[in-house]
Amino acid sequence: MYFDGRLHPAACSIIRWQTVSKVQERSCTVPFIADESEGEVTFANVVDSAVARVCTAIADARFAIVPDFLPAPVVASLAAEARRRDASGEFRAARIGRGKDRVQRSDIRSDRTLWLDEYSPAPAERLLWSALETLRVGLNESTYLGLFAFEGHYALYPPGAFYRRHRDCLRDDDARVLSCVIYLNEAWTAADGGALRLHVSAGDARDILPDGGTLVCFLADRYDHEVLPATRERLAVTGWFRRRS
Repeated sequence: MYFDGRLHPAACSIIRWQTVSKVQERSCTVPFIADESEGEVTFANVVDSAVARVCTAIADARFAIVPDFLPAPVVASLAAEARRRDASGEFRAARIGRGKDRVQRSDIRSDRTLWLDEYSPAPAERLLWSALETLRVGLNESTYLGLFAFEGHYALYPPGAFYRRHRDCLRDDDARVLSCVIYLNEAWTAADGGALRLHVSAGDARDILPDGGTLVCFLADRYDHEVLPATRERLAVTGWFRRRS
């Protein structure tokens, strides 16, 4: 069973899939991998399975690396939406800091970002928000982290761009609890560079390739991390689950 069609950026195209005996075709507003009534896997099943793996890893190690958190057609749709909006000039040079103290520091980070709007999502982003809410509820049930809401943005790194070593918790605000990155890159290889370097302990750093669909999450106040330069454009959704302020 596999997809042989891609989602339109508006997430409303025809999805085709093939089983051993037949090829079916349906028009839909919510993409899925196959028909649950036939005992096969749906989008919700894929996310539920991934969420279970995240919850186990966060409970055990306080960080998680989960490939295929989002199916490839959803990843492709999000990437197309991000690139369309970047081409229209909606992305801005990333800044660091908080509130009135936010400043652009290209010597620290050199990506471009566009913040996501949960209350007015693009069609391509609706499944992303659904998956994130499923993750939030699952983590609260299994780890009691008290996650209240997610805030995040697209992060686009041109070739050679980087983000120096840092930690996501802010000096005067401890609302960020869990940092999350979902990668939107197709056919990434080690030769492309661009790894997320997660410093899990003194002398132990793990380089994670930004493969499309992979979710990385970790406690925001515990782990230093950095984005290494890549030889090609690197795209992700990056954000934080927050507790109530």
